[in-house]
Amino acid sequence: MPSLDEVLTVILGGGRGSRLYPLTQQRSKPAVPIAGQYRLIDIPISNCINSGVYKIAVLTQFNTVSLHRHISRSYQFDAFHTGWVQIWAAEQTMQHTDWYQGTADAVRKQLGQIISTQAKYVLILAGDHLYRMDYAKLAQAHWDNDADITVAVQPVLASEADRFGILKKDADNRIVNFAEKPTDPHLLELMKSRDDVEQPYLGSMGIYLFKTNALIELLQEQEFEDFGGHLIPHAIGSHRVFGYDFEDYWVDIGTIRSFYETNLQLTEQNPSFNFYDPKRPIYTRARFIPGSVISNSKLENVLLADGCRIVDSKIEHSVIGLRSQIQSNSVIKDSILMGSDYYQNSESEDEIIDAVPLGIGKNCKIEGAIIDKNVHIGDGVTIKPFARGTDFNSQQYVVRDGIVVIPKNTVLNHGTEIGPV
Repeated sequence: MPSLDEVLTVILGGGRGSRLYPLTQQRSKPAVPIAGQYRLIDIPISNCINSGVYKIAVLTQFNTVSLHRHISRSYQFDAFHTGWVQIWAAEQTMQHTDWYQGTADAVRKQLGQIISTQAKYVLILAGDHLYRMDYAKLAQAHWDNDADITVAVQPVLASEADRFGILKKDADNRIVNFAEKPTDPHLLELMKSRDDVEQPYLGSMGIYLFKTNALIELLQEQEFEDFGGHLIPHAIGSHRVFGYDFEDYWVDIGTIRSFYETNLQLTEQNPSFNFYDPKRPIYTRARFIPGSVISNSKLENVLLADGCRIVDSKIEHSVIGLRSQIQSNSVIKDSILMGSDYYQNSESEDEIIDAVPLGIGKNCKIEGAIIDKNVHIGDGVTIKPFARGTDFNSQQYVVRDGIVVIPKNTVLNHGTEIGPV
């Protein structure tokens, strides 16, 4: 019988991540913080560990330092364990002098590394999705069907069909048709797979399990650039391609709006996704910082990370990340504070009176915003959201779909006002 020890996981680190800009201005998509103290890359790696898949490679190319640092500090298996988490960075070789041109091309350029592992199966994952999946069940379905390729699929809203690879299966779960981000009404009608009016389609989750031989054959056969757009549609006619149904929580965090709403949903009493599961936890880097200190403040529906200091303030429906410092008489609502990588080192508060200290100053009012790491916000700063659909760039902030995003390391001087006039 096949074994999970024969499965190699390849996690795609993503490209420039322009739809998540400016959160990807200084980091890759999988390195973007989520839920106060995690990174997006923690999701697929944790799912692998919890599923018993221990050989994991992360393909990286763009703004990789932060991601490399996090992985090297977080995932170190002991000497008695057969598993590993490796970084496979894009590189120029005698065979390839250009960078990754797409998801399939990225894997093609690492075929030598894949072959050297002697894995019989390759699991391809994305690094910017939030979900909890047992890949052992996916693998079992793959083996039961004697599939060359298994694609994890999920019901898709009719209004979002143009964001996904839409597929159609037969009664045996074999995929018979695949269209990448279709918009043609006639094609969409043909691709309907479910009687559900709201979710009539099945969409690819970007999770693929290959027989290694089939993967090598397909990648060497033609210069496919992407899995969804090129390789999978082609393989349907020549290989055994099956779908694996997954109807649990899953979200693609590909835009500022989806990132914002997904994070704030975690502040609810019964969120759709819970980061803590006693049997299948989400792992991250171990940190040795103190618990949060809250003085004379009111917090309602707040996800609060460690190491924070909050004084005489009111916070509602917000995520407060690691080491966040919030001074007196500030109000924060519907916002995400990513916190800081360090504490400000100052022997006396008098030394920083004229400067803007790290964190949120006094008498601030912040609503509908994402505050990236290590931001200095002075006293009396006001941030309000813009109308939904508003997009523009400013010198000190960016607005995406009405959400104000303050980039990493930004300094907002005392009294700054951001919002619609």
